[in-house]
Amino acid sequence: MPCARGDSASSCWVARVVSGKPYPWRRCRSRGPCAMGTGVWGSGWTWSWQMLLLLVTSCLEPAAGQLRYSVPEELEHGAFVANIAEDLGLEVSKLSTRRFRIVSRAGTKQHLEVNLENGILFVNEKIDREEVCEAGGACLLHLQLVIESPLALYRVEVEVLDINDNAPSFPWPEYVLEVTESALPGARFPLESAQDPDVGTNSLRTYELSPNGFFSLQVQTRSDGSKFAELVLERALDREQQRSHRMLLTALDGGLPERSGTAGILVTVLDANDNVPAFDQPSYGVSLPEDAPPGTLVIKLNATDLDEGTNGEIEFSFSGHAPPGVRQLFSVEPRSGQVRLAGPLDYERARLHELYVQAKDRGPSAVAVHCRVLVHLLDVNDNAPEVSLTSVSTPVLEDAPPGTVIAVISVLDRDSGDNGEVSCEIPHNVPFQLQAAFHNYYTLVTTAVLDREAVPEYNVSITARDMGSPALLTRKTLTVQVSDINDNAPRFLQPSYSVYVLENNAPGASICSVSALDPDCRQNAYLSYSIAEGHIQGMPVATYVSINSDSGHMYALRSLDYEQIRNFQVQVQAQDAGFPPLSSNVTVNVFVLDQNDNAPVIVSPVPRNGSLATDVVPRSADPGYLVGKVSALDADSGQNSRLSYQILQATDPSLFSVALYTGELRTIRAFLDKDATRQRLVIQVRDNGQPPLSASVSLLLSVVESVPETLSDFNELSLNPELSSSTLTLYLIVSLGSVSFTFLVAIIILMAIKCHKDRHSLHGYGCSLPACCCVKAGASADVFKKSNIKPQLSSGNKVPTNCLDGAGSGPPGYCYKVCLTPESAKSDFMFLKPYSPSPPRNNEKTAENLPGPGRKPGAANNTVSAASQIKQPNTDWLPTKTQRSALKSSQSLEDVGGVRRGVQKQHDRLRTLVTPVSG
Repeated sequence: MPCARGDSASSCWVARVVSGKPYPWRRCRSRGPCAMGTGVWGSGWTWSWQMLLLLVTSCLEPAAGQLRYSVPEELEHGAFVANIAEDLGLEVSKLSTRRFRIVSRAGTKQHLEVNLENGILFVNEKIDREEVCEAGGACLLHLQLVIESPLALYRVEVEVLDINDNAPSFPWPEYVLEVTESALPGARFPLESAQDPDVGTNSLRTYELSPNGFFSLQVQTRSDGSKFAELVLERALDREQQRSHRMLLTALDGGLPERSGTAGILVTVLDANDNVPAFDQPSYGVSLPEDAPPGTLVIKLNATDLDEGTNGEIEFSFSGHAPPGVRQLFSVEPRSGQVRLAGPLDYERARLHELYVQAKDRGPSAVAVHCRVLVHLLDVNDNAPEVSLTSVSTPVLEDAPPGTVIAVISVLDRDSGDNGEVSCEIPHNVPFQLQAAFHNYYTLVTTAVLDREAVPEYNVSITARDMGSPALLTRKTLTVQVSDINDNAPRFLQPSYSVYVLENNAPGASICSVSALDPDCRQNAYLSYSIAEGHIQGMPVATYVSINSDSGHMYALRSLDYEQIRNFQVQVQAQDAGFPPLSSNVTVNVFVLDQNDNAPVIVSPVPRNGSLATDVVPRSADPGYLVGKVSALDADSGQNSRLSYQILQATDPSLFSVALYTGELRTIRAFLDKDATRQRLVIQVRDNGQPPLSASVSLLLSVVESVPETLSDFNELSLNPELSSSTLTLYLIVSLGSVSFTFLVAIIILMAIKCHKDRHSLHGYGCSLPACCCVKAGASADVFKKSNIKPQLSSGNKVPTNCLDGAGSGPPGYCYKVCLTPESAKSDFMFLKPYSPSPPRNNEKTAENLPGPGRKPGAANNTVSAASQIKQPNTDWLPTKTQRSALKSSQSLEDVGGVRRGVQKQHDRLRTLVTPVSG
């Protein structure tokens, strides 16, 4: 057969059948005849030089935007159907990247598939037209093809063409007919129809009857085009001559090659029953809604028979013409002739049912007569719309612009008319909308910018509603997840953190924890903590604290000392793992809390030779006489540095008392003759910490008739707060050590010479003026060694001469003269206390006490250590105004009158000049 000549877009498809199997289909582009071939059908019939030529048209419908192809059934897997990429104008190289695919409904077979490498539409699974399309007529496969980037949807219809792959078949291998001998020529006997699932020319074409002398065959056509055979009596039968007749009935189809089926006919001749039943009319018509329940009366048939008795009793039944599907849906009551509904009807499957009912009397040689009942179904709205998600692009980036396509949605209603018209909608409170693509297809697009932190996902309810009455609807929920981007920086739970850490903490111990939140998710919310670069007292902050990058726990890397550092700040940074990463900072204020870790240090009196401190008391002292004052320092703060004094041991407890807070040692009563001349006291200094720490000093008091002018161990020393600094101490030790020692030796020698010359003019240990003092030779060097006095000679400066000589009486005493600069009153050093014999000791005003060097706690006899070993005394605790007015000496820097100014200022000038007394 030649290809189509009138249309340039037409083409024909040719298949060659060899050994019962078709070759793959080819597309014929020429205008001449397609290639011819030979084949052999494997059913036993031999055909020569014949071919199966089928025309497949490929046409594009511009109005509907849809392609239509034709393909014969029973093609093998891989058979060519069409070059769909070429017909759609798509680039073959981009089919895979754009995810070009066929979308099929769930539960259906994928008969066709697209090769993404060449754009060919091919047979994926063998197609049986009789299985795919149960009803007659055109068999169409509706394909939906989707391609993305950008998203596009195409509809393709593929018509499955029938081939002659089924032979006609009869319901029984042999028909048995009973014909009375009285039957007149021309009597007709309908036979059961043969069935051929093929359609068109391949379906049942005609019947043939084997030659005989009594019957002929006439082929009748029904309203639907199907055919059945009737056996026609050509001449009268004579039972006495021949009781039965056998014939062969053949059914032929119109296919190429032709197929056939046979059945035998056995006619038994009966005695006469002269009258047959007759229906009121040969055909009946009735309408029935498809939702009619089983048992509903369809129609009541009526037939009459003129015979009497059993020959006139009529029974109704389905004739052999009724197909099996009709027998399942309807039933006939044999006696009444009522046709009732036996099964559920479905307008969408079949709109018309054709029933063939026969009536036959109960007499001998009964002859059946037939009538036709046409049942027309009325559609009701019994099918809810179906919603299918053809393509879904989720999750969606939260920064996706408005108009981004999320999904392609198709809706279908199997009803007809208004019952099949469907509208689709979504709620108005979501940032999406439906846009109609074409009939029953919609796209879901965004209408606003999304924010995952506000709404991480949307459950979009899609409602499809038909126009029936009552309307039916279907809801389907589409979950649209919003994908996160790193658009939120971490945020700490507090604007700043304050941490209180006890000093002497263990290195590596956790001191606090910081925490931040990031509203993003996954790696965009994974936070790591770090400490910003910085310095604390000149050292990198990383040497003080560290932080766990995952948990935010902060750890102290060193043991903190309240006396060295009281607070510091750390900048902590939290950074997420997004791209690009975002971060934020927070300030952590670390406050060091004081512990009672420093015992009091007794700075006065100074023990002699590391054993006992000594002093003398006049026997004539009145009660309340000030013997001396115990001075101590505590480097702690607050209550930890508040000191109290008490006498632990005494030779005579009734003789001396010590002030609880000032440390002043006074007599309780006057001395008696029976009192011992040497009184030994042990005085303890205790702080107010928990647990309390203490120090003690042993004091040996000698009761004398008259007090000599000598250096008492209660001499007070002073310590510049700045000298506690390790840097200054080292500087002083290195630069002044050698100088001090040289001048000290020179002073001792000069004083010895001077005192030896003037011993005749001096009496006792006193000196003429209070500006100078005298000491014994044995105590002189010891006092200077145990004090922080570092005398410096002033070169080039004129030293004031308002200095007085001092003389000592009796060897081995020496007298020396100390001259001070005018600025010496501002010095933080302690100077030797001058002795004045004239006023009583309890009335004299002592010099201001300044902090001195301390000693280790727990020693029975406290000695004065180097200034570099003493921590800087604190200024937190101050006595009350009443206590301050009574204090003459202090246990802390703030208690010292005049020293408070020295603590707050830089003491940078100190010049002490010691010169020998001139002859």
